[in-house]
Amino acid sequence: MEKEDYINSINLNIDTDFPYLVLDVIGKNSYPRNPGFQVMHWHEDLQFIYVLDGIIEVRTLDNSVQIQAGEAIFINKNVVHFVREIKNCHYNSFLFPPYFLAFYAGSPAKDFVDSVITNDRLPIVHFTAAVAWHKEVSALLQQLVLLEKNKTNFYVYEVLVRLSSLWLTMCKHITLPQEQTERVIHLRMQKILRFIEEHFSEEITLSDLSASANISKSECSRCFKISLNTTPYKYLTEYRLSKAAQLLAKTNEPVGNIAAAVGFHQISHFGKCFKEKTGCSPKAYREMENSHKQ
Repeated sequence: MEKEDYINSINLNIDTDFPYLVLDVIGKNSYPRNPGFQVMHWHEDLQFIYVLDGIIEVRTLDNSVQIQAGEAIFINKNVVHFVREIKNCHYNSFLFPPYFLAFYAGSPAKDFVDSVITNDRLPIVHFTAAVAWHKEVSALLQQLVLLEKNKTNFYVYEVLVRLSSLWLTMCKHITLPQEQTERVIHLRMQKILRFIEEHFSEEITLSDLSASANISKSECSRCFKISLNTTPYKYLTEYRLSKAAQLLAKTNEPVGNIAAAVGFHQISHFGKCFKEKTGCSPKAYREMENSHKQ
């Protein structure tokens, strides 16, 4: 069955200015009552659960894990799952949208968030009492539990600070599967290279390239380095020069027109770059190509 065959449990606070939802679950009762409670469901939010008492089971389509009092679990975005009581359970569930952790539009922090939420090999993370950094996660979740009982004028900010600390602690210690990382980079590069193909004749900045894949400028540069072992600027220049070479060989357009058509606004700069790439001037390259046709 596909994800869409299960209930999409919508955050009850989705239409508020702070869509942060905390469920207090005792036995088989949830406060407030949630649409996906005790059935297989998924949601677009990120979810942390901290068990205050008893034992619960979290089951996904591929796995099942039991969480005891003092332990916690992270459930990734879009993961089909359900939670059930094993023994006298009392737990708090914290749900919030991924953008809480990105800080602001265009932030490099979004790269850290995307690396986890796009990772279909990381459906859950179980935090036990036996691992030191797991205890740090549990301690932060305990603070979030206490905040619900004692909301101050700084409640919203206190929640955001702890969620960010929680996320940072987890990201520092988990290991993302390499195959998934490569797939994310591949998808990003597909978008960027398609953008270059469609807009190479225009003025293109690093900001334009990064925006085409919805990533930061630093991440854009990193993707080029990893996948093509070059920089965005060098790749764009090479692409434009290859297009220019095609036009020189196949058309009789003046060199100045061709330079402008492929995104070079100064013919002298175009001539210099073209000679560095081919070993001859644009005019000489055209003459050479024409002689080959005869």
